[in-house]
Amino acid sequence: MADVAHKVQDVAKEEASKVSAMTKDAVQSQAYLYPIKGVLYFLSHRDLWRPLTSKLAAVLTTSIGVTTLMFLVAYVPQMAIMAFTSGPVAAVSAALLTLSESSTIVNMLSRTFFMEDALVDTFDGTLLKKDCTNLVSGGRQIQSGGDTMARLGKLAKKPFAKFTPNAIIRYLLYLPLNFIPVVGTAIFIILQGKRAGPTSHQRYFQLKEWNQRQREVHIEQNRGGYTSFGVTAFVLEMIPFVNLLFVFTNTVGAALWAADLEKNAGTAPKLREQAKKAE
Repeated sequence: MADVAHKVQDVAKEEASKVSAMTKDAVQSQAYLYPIKGVLYFLSHRDLWRPLTSKLAAVLTTSIGVTTLMFLVAYVPQMAIMAFTSGPVAAVSAALLTLSESSTIVNMLSRTFFMEDALVDTFDGTLLKKDCTNLVSGGRQIQSGGDTMARLGKLAKKPFAKFTPNAIIRYLLYLPLNFIPVVGTAIFIILQGKRAGPTSHQRYFQLKEWNQRQREVHIEQNRGGYTSFGVTAFVLEMIPFVNLLFVFTNTVGAALWAADLEKNAGTAPKLREQAKKAE
């Protein structure tokens, strides 16, 4: 029993150390600010609105329709179940769970059927506006003349991954965490953020021409930053009816972060060092 207790203590210390390191990385990276920067940058650059406005009818219809249906069908039953586990905060917990479910369904439908190219254009357009032309030119043709979005030519590849069965399975496995009052919902959001953060830079990784190993090394060494970015982005995308708007602003935020990674004199050597280690 003493050996078991010592092993439990060692594991607890190891996990606490990992959480502490990841939190420190998140704070130092300030990656959690980029989704907010994305909102402000998107609102102040009207030419970036074009991919969204081209899909606006489908975006609004999908978001409003799915969210309304989920609250009509799922909210009350989930609140009734949570009344036994969450007590007085059942209404709030059930609302957050329903918003999360709605956001996931909306993202799955929109990315699969009509939004993939628009998000790639938004990401690439933001990089062009931040003078990362050489980076973008590796993934698509760049036209001369016109505004930023008019310069985006034919895509060489489409990197934004659609929802995979594994992602859906993991989401369903984590879903019961929401039945734990407050703490469970917080853990659920953090886990979703941990998944969503690296996904936001899939286009960046492709433009960098990194292989799978290089991507994994970079993500692991910047786990705190990616998790904090993903948490902020995920929370924004839980806001009802405008969640797909935040999908676009989060894409802008991810591109702003990628541009800063490219231009930051201290970070760029670190990226090259990581890439060499992973080769």
